Amino acid sequence: MPATPTTDPLQRERDHLAASRAALRAMREDVQSLDLRDVTGTWVSAVVLQNQIEARIAALADLAHTPLFFGRLDYLHAISEELSEGGGGESFYIGRRHVHDADGDPMVIDWRAPVSQPFYRASRTEPLDVERRRRFGYTGGELTAYEDEHLSDPSEADTASALLAAEIEKPRVGPMRDIVATIQPEQDEIVRADVSGTICVQGAPGTGKTAVGLHRVAYLLYAHRERLARTGTLVIGPNNAFLSYIEQVLPALGELDVAQSTVQQLVGHVEVRGEDTPEAARLKGDARMAEVLRRAVRAGITLPTEPCVVVRGSRRWRVPVYELTEIIEELKGREVRYGAAGDALPQRIAHAVLLKMEQGGEAPDDRVQDAVARNTAVKAVVKQCWPPVDPAKLVLRLLSDPEFLAACAEGVLTAEEQQAVLWPKPGRSVKTARWTPADAVLVDEATDLVQRTPSLGHVVLDEAQDLSPMQYRAVGRRCTTGSATVLGDLAQGTTPWATASWPEALHHLGKSGAHVEELTKGFRVPEEVIAYASRLLPAIAPGLAPASSVRDAPGSLTIRQIADGEQPEAVLAACREALTREGSTGLIVADARVPLFAEALAAAGLPYLSPGAETSAEARLTLVPASLAKGLEYDYVVLDEPAAVIAGEPDERTGLRRLYVALTRAVSGLTVLHTEPLPEQLR
Repeated sequence: MPATPTTDPLQRERDHLAASRAALRAMREDVQSLDLRDVTGTWVSAVVLQNQIEARIAALADLAHTPLFFGRLDYLHAISEELSEGGGGESFYIGRRHVHDADGDPMVIDWRAPVSQPFYRASRTEPLDVERRRRFGYTGGELTAYEDEHLSDPSEADTASALLAAEIEKPRVGPMRDIVATIQPEQDEIVRADVSGTICVQGAPGTGKTAVGLHRVAYLLYAHRERLARTGTLVIGPNNAFLSYIEQVLPALGELDVAQSTVQQLVGHVEVRGEDTPEAARLKGDARMAEVLRRAVRAGITLPTEPCVVVRGSRRWRVPVYELTEIIEELKGREVRYGAAGDALPQRIAHAVLLKMEQGGEAPDDRVQDAVARNTAVKAVVKQCWPPVDPAKLVLRLLSDPEFLAACAEGVLTAEEQQAVLWPKPGRSVKTARWTPADAVLVDEATDLVQRTPSLGHVVLDEAQDLSPMQYRAVGRRCTTGSATVLGDLAQGTTPWATASWPEALHHLGKSGAHVEELTKGFRVPEEVIAYASRLLPAIAPGLAPASSVRDAPGSLTIRQIADGEQPEAVLAACREALTREGSTGLIVADARVPLFAEALAAAGLPYLSPGAETSAEARLTLVPASLAKGLEYDYVVLDEPAAVIAGEPDERTGLRRLYVALTRAVSGLTVLHTEPLPEQLR
């Protein structure tokens, strides 16, 4: 006998979830069963097709603890053409990916589809033809609750969503999660912005800017998959700990082909083994270094002093000095890449020879021109007048040779600045030189001056406020023909060269026309905590609007002064107290104090993790150097000695910014312990 349909609404939704999971399994099995043996074509096309199938299988994986759908839209009128004549409404389940049944009818609609957009944008003032928006609550992957908003019913009170609040406040265990169930209207506008434009997001702590950037990548891959599959996408983060923290977001949304990198990995032409002084790093990151490098790359170009004589059979063809000079001057004036111009020079000289051959009664063709371009005499002129440039060797010379640097930096850098840029001990070779992170960026600039850097379709740059102008240029080279999403917070700039304004940063990135969007409504950091941290804003980012939080959590902030000699015991006690609650705990300390607390935690038998490592039931405490806290979040944060965090930076403003970052990592509670006086802004 057929099963009797249940009248319990919650059970009906559970039944639909079970049916949707079964349909997803069937979709995956259909792809797995494909037989490529009869597919015609070359072995290359067969390999490409096999790779595409394997990627599709991976994208259709059902993650047990990740809800397949999180909402439902009931429209007043039909969306589908075949149903529109009936006049009735339609319902759609909104989830992380599309799922259809055996007949091809949708059971779950991808959150990125146009029909899903009202789930994020509809309101009582603009219901967008939505009669009811339903949100679902889950526990351990099981559907346990639902909540309805009748957007077209004027009599229903406008109340905050308890399920939405619960999802936002869910304990942080493991890596960063997607936020598809909680995207807000202002975030959705950024996520769905056009692929052809670059957008910059200034976001206060807890406003979800990182999640917005990642979901924008997922949306663009959905809406422009073929285009971005050809050109590629890249997410750039500040460090590997941050990349480890966010790496599961896109796979959870079914996107597996997005590369991730730090800026340092992006410019990894040389092995970095040294460190600059803050002043040297600041100067090497200055945009003026681009002109110094341009001059250095072209410093070897010389004009000929003798004609070029090409022997072909019994005849000699002579290109005079003045004609060679005209060719070289013309190539210099075009400002093409040095390597491309060097490749063009022998062909240009060969073309001049061919013109003379034609004037002499011969009828040469392209094969003759190529042969002349390879002639020994032509190659000798090219080597002398346009010598090849090795970018790393060039920068090695520039930073080791005061006279060469002075010639290239004349009128650009002062004598004092040149002295600061030079290596204290000249490097002997590319392999043995103690390259610094800033040096590697210079090598990347020189490499691009020689040969154009390939451009990607879209680049997401997170924590962008910490980049130097030369680092912005390095990122910009990767998206010259594509677009970018720039994410950051000026108040969290903790490098000596931190961004002063977004228009300036976008100029160096090569995206001056980009739109700047500001997110000030926080969803992660409790109001009490963000208000306390915002006391620092007048000192670290004058004019920047403080963030507000939708989460009012009284008692979420504790400030406690500890007597001398009571640390680290008091800090460990605070960590133990935090661990009695559900979720993750981050112990943030000044970098210099990490060994002290590593030893204390080990002696106390408290297991702890390094930043970026995935938390588990056995290890929910992470020991975080203040320099690596940016971009991370924990349910509970214990912050040790703010004065030590400030003192660990080269100047007070940078130290206060580092403290601002540390103060804004908590989702549910922050405990600040100190023996030394707090900065006056926080008293």
